[in-house]
Amino acid sequence: MEFFDEVGKMAIGSRLRMLTETITADAQQIYALHKIDLQPKWFPVFYVLSSGKQKTITGIAKEIGHSHPSVSNIIQEMVKKGLVKEKKDPADGRRTLVSLSPKGKAYTERIKDQYLDVNAAIEEISDQANHDLWKAIGEWEFLLKQKSLLERVKAHQKLRESRQVRIVPYEKQYATAFRELNEAWIAKYFTIEPMDRAMLENAEANILGNGGYIFVALYKGEVAGVCALVKMDDPVYKYELAKMAVSPVFQGKNIGYLLGKAVLDQAKALGAQQVYLESNTMLKPAISLYHKLGFEKVTGHETPYARCNIQMAVRLGCEQ
Repeated sequence: MEFFDEVGKMAIGSRLRMLTETITADAQQIYALHKIDLQPKWFPVFYVLSSGKQKTITGIAKEIGHSHPSVSNIIQEMVKKGLVKEKKDPADGRRTLVSLSPKGKAYTERIKDQYLDVNAAIEEISDQANHDLWKAIGEWEFLLKQKSLLERVKAHQKLRESRQVRIVPYEKQYATAFRELNEAWIAKYFTIEPMDRAMLENAEANILGNGGYIFVALYKGEVAGVCALVKMDDPVYKYELAKMAVSPVFQGKNIGYLLGKAVLDQAKALGAQQVYLESNTMLKPAISLYHKLGFEKVTGHETPYARCNIQMAVRLGCEQ
């Protein structure tokens, strides 16, 4: 169709719905052709009950991959048609057992010719087609179970938006953003401490003037995040990754990772062997980010922060 040729693969949902509607419309007439009074949507339930065994609604739902409410509604529709009967489970009165009625059982024999004709028609289409739709559906189902379409779209959105992020060195014009972004997240979860005040209110003297660096993330020209590489007076850890903050408005665009990578690249250029950081385990997204950057838990270092309950370090050249 011209519409789908123009729109392309992003209209796959609409195209699949149209194909399903076409096949479903034919299926209704195929049942009528074979004088079987079933609705196409009943078929999975009818088929699993054709074994003759009593089943629970939960069991049927699990077997055919439908929701419990969906199967329950279908069962009630089939009961009204006299195709299914229900009874309480003698062993557990809370459960309802369903099975085919005599009328439903009679259909299991009559429908066999329909099965033969439908299978033959499907095989005919498959022979005429260049691609095996049945196998392709199975592959798509498997792949979507591994990672949903929504998850894939989110990943591509994040990648696309991250390409619009620029990491730039600190300039005086970013002093307010550096302070306010950090004060916002610290005050939200903890209390701003004396060391925070020293770093945030006089970053140029206490970070840059002490041999450290500050990086700023710009998204379409607007300040979206900040992070510092602080020079440490320590025999093991020469530099600390600190004061990372991303504006809530711009979260989900890979900005934290890009800032962290810029800081580690700078430390590596300075010849540092390891970079240290301090955090709190309640900040789960931050801890996850640090792991992604290659940081691992360490112990034994004194901290000036009351909120710190985890210390981490990364050996440069080993980040993931």
